[in-house]
Amino acid sequence: MKSKLKTVVPALAALAVAGTAFAVMPGSDGDRSAAVDRPTAPQEPAAKAYIGDPEDPATWKLPVEAYLPTKAEARLLSSSRDDAIKSCMADAGFPDWKPAPDLPAVRGTTLTDWRYGIHDLAQAKENGYHPDPAQQAAYQEALAADESMNADQDTLRSCATKTDGTGVSVQQNALVNQITGSSYQQSTGTPAVKKVFALWSACMKSKGHTYSEPLDASDHFSTGSGEVSEAEKRTAVADVECRDQHHVEKTWFEAEAAIQQKEIAGRLDDLKRQKAAIKAAVAKAGSTSQEAGR
Repeated sequence: MKSKLKTVVPALAALAVAGTAFAVMPGSDGDRSAAVDRPTAPQEPAAKAYIGDPEDPATWKLPVEAYLPTKAEARLLSSSRDDAIKSCMADAGFPDWKPAPDLPAVRGTTLTDWRYGIHDLAQAKENGYHPDPAQQAAYQEALAADESMNADQDTLRSCATKTDGTGVSVQQNALVNQITGSSYQQSTGTPAVKKVFALWSACMKSKGHTYSEPLDASDHFSTGSGEVSEAEKRTAVADVECRDQHHVEKTWFEAEAAIQQKEIAGRLDDLKRQKAAIKAAVAKAGSTSQEAGR
C-alpha cells in the first residue's frame, strides 16, 4: 500500500445561491417603518448531491466532495509536494530519491464508483467481482516501481514535515473523513435502504443465491489473485440485475447524501475553512510551479 503522499479524489459538486435580508435602519422611534430591503453578501449554502448519468454511479457526487480537492487540484498539490520533498532530500544528501508514482485506479475512479458495490453488468459477466485484469496489472507495476522509501526515514519524514509547513500541500480534514465514514454506516440503517436491501435479497433468492445484503455477495468471493470462477460470474451478474431492478445504488446514495447534508449543515463553518485552505494551497502550489518553470 502506498504510504504517504498521493490521494486521488473525485471532482467536486457544490451549489451556491445569493440571499437577501431585511435590515432595520436606525430611526427616531426605532419602529419597523424604517426597515429597508438590503441585500447581504452572497451566502454559500451547504453543498448538495449531484447525479450525472443516472445509470452510472461513478458519475454521482456526494455533498462532502465539495470540501475535497478536485482531481486536477489533487494532482497539482501532489506534484508540488513531491518536487519540494525531492529538493529537500537532494540537499540532505539523497539526490537520487524519487517520489512514489501515481497508482492507477483499480476499483473505482471516483468516490462513488464501487462505493455501494458492483454496478457494471459487462464487468460482472467478464470478471465477476474481480477488478479488470489490465487495471490490476498496471497497479501492481506502479507499486513495484515505488522506490520512495529507499532512503533514510528520519530524513524523509523531516523533509515531508518541512514541505507541509510551506503551504504547498493540504492535509485532508479529519471532519471530512468522519462525515464520509459515518454517513456510509448510518445510511445502511435507514428505512429506505433496509427496504431495498430486502427487495434485492428476495430477487437474489429467486435466482438461487441467498444473501441478506448486497455486499454480502461480493464478500463471499475472494477477489485476490487467481482466476474468476463461473460461480462468481453468475452471482455477480445476478447481483447487478437485482440491483438494477430495485434501484439499490440510487436509493443508497440518496440516503447517504441526505445524512451528509445534515452533518455538513451543522459544521458548515469548519468545512468552509477546509475549502479555503485547499484553495490557498492550490494557489501556492500553482505559483511555485510557475516559478520553477521559468
